[in-house]
Amino acid sequence: MNLSRPRANVRPLALLPSSQGWPMFDATASRRIEQAAIAQRPAQSLMGIAGLAVARLALAVAPQARRIWVAAGPGNNGGDGLVAARHLHRHGLEVRVSLIGDASRMPADARDALAQAQQAGVWIGAGPDCPWPVDADLRIDALLGLGASRAPDGAIEHAIRQLNDGKAPVLAVDLPTGLCGDSGRRLGDIAVVAAHTLSLLTLKPGLFTGQGRDHAGRIWLDELGIDSPDQHCSSWLIGPEYLLQLTPKRNHAQHKGSFGDVLVLGGAPGMGGAAMLAARAALTAGAGRVYLARIDEDLSPDPARPELMPRSVPSALAPDLLSRSTVVCGCGGGHGIEALLPPVLEHAARLVIDADALNALAANPALQGSLRDRATRSQPTVLTPHPLEAARLLGRSAASVQSQRLNSAQALADQLHTVVVLKGSGTVIASVGKTLLVNPTGNARLGTAGSGDVLAGWLGGLWSQAGDPLGRDAAAASVWLHGWAAERAAHPATHHAGDARLALRAGDLIDAMAANMPATAWVQP
Repeated sequence: MNLSRPRANVRPLALLPSSQGWPMFDATASRRIEQAAIAQRPAQSLMGIAGLAVARLALAVAPQARRIWVAAGPGNNGGDGLVAARHLHRHGLEVRVSLIGDASRMPADARDALAQAQQAGVWIGAGPDCPWPVDADLRIDALLGLGASRAPDGAIEHAIRQLNDGKAPVLAVDLPTGLCGDSGRRLGDIAVVAAHTLSLLTLKPGLFTGQGRDHAGRIWLDELGIDSPDQHCSSWLIGPEYLLQLTPKRNHAQHKGSFGDVLVLGGAPGMGGAAMLAARAALTAGAGRVYLARIDEDLSPDPARPELMPRSVPSALAPDLLSRSTVVCGCGGGHGIEALLPPVLEHAARLVIDADALNALAANPALQGSLRDRATRSQPTVLTPHPLEAARLLGRSAASVQSQRLNSAQALADQLHTVVVLKGSGTVIASVGKTLLVNPTGNARLGTAGSGDVLAGWLGGLWSQAGDPLGRDAAAASVWLHGWAAERAAHPATHHAGDARLALRAGDLIDAMAANMPATAWVQP
């Protein structure tokens, strides 16, 4: 899929709820773009535009605020905050700035912003005895931004605690201080918890994955009038375009054989519901025929979905069925799934590996070799691990995977020659030689038993009908819709759409995904 998007017509642009894809740039790429922009403009002009953008957003998100506190750090992020403070002061608001760090060592642009703020009459306190304006109506975090690379300490750490202590919302400039913009991990034990974050010039991936969403709040982007080159982005924020472009048009003369076969293989004793959820999801996603082979040998029809076709495990492992099917393997598979993997890895035309099948792979190097061999035979595979399953496959700890989610997903894709869907807050999709994808949709409603089985089954059902050679686009579309449904579906008890206080049951999630498909995805011109 071509990664391109229309330019923003609104400054700043709210990135959520997800309405379109967007390029994201890591720290190295962002600095390169920033330096090129500075070189093409008069001195201080880019910081002036950035600071004005911060002031405008502050007025928009806190229109009733009369007292503003700006915590300004010793670098260019602090300079952006000082420019914003000057504009807000001129707007008639009571603005107080706490300047953290040595003003004499600030970069030239930031020193100029400080001088202009002082000349405008902005109250600026500095030094260890600087009072903290605890009664502010809005707090602006302009401490470190993209320049942070280690755990905050000393005066910066104290300022973070002051920003987090109180009822007034926090607006973070570029990044919440203490959050890594590349990975979404906290750099230390503490980071700013913002109600809003204004990402300046470029969008940073760490805002959307790991701990980013919990610290960034509502995420905004202002490109400052600079066109960042999409083709040089380090990752891509998924939008509905994958779903809209991948869902096939259904012609009048087509039949069930036109939309592919899915075989779901799993469901060990006591876990038959996992395989059943995956099969129901594949059917609802539009697969032409869905076969369900349960390891617990239950061949009874699904009373809620009699369209599903039960098969015994031996008949499901027949090469002719495997070779024409998109196989979803592992949902509730238990320890017995390992013995079934060799024929699946050898013959499955397209393969989604989930849950216990991932653990079996992690424990068996020979199976990993068979998995890599599939790529040489043009038999594509998608893995859908949660962080602990990914950690087992990589031989790392789950904490290590979570601290570097993008790098971990890419490492696993490269190691096993597959597409990898690393689940969690800000699901990451990686494949060999392709741009990393990060999903912005979803919430804690998905933290319930069976939601991963639904995702695996829907992916298989969508992939079975789509002309997608790798499964990467089908994965992106399925992950986006999976989260979108959680955001929009009404809870049966509260009837409130997106009510994150109560989990979304996996069975209800399937119907919610169908009900919340963007309308144009079903009928295309």
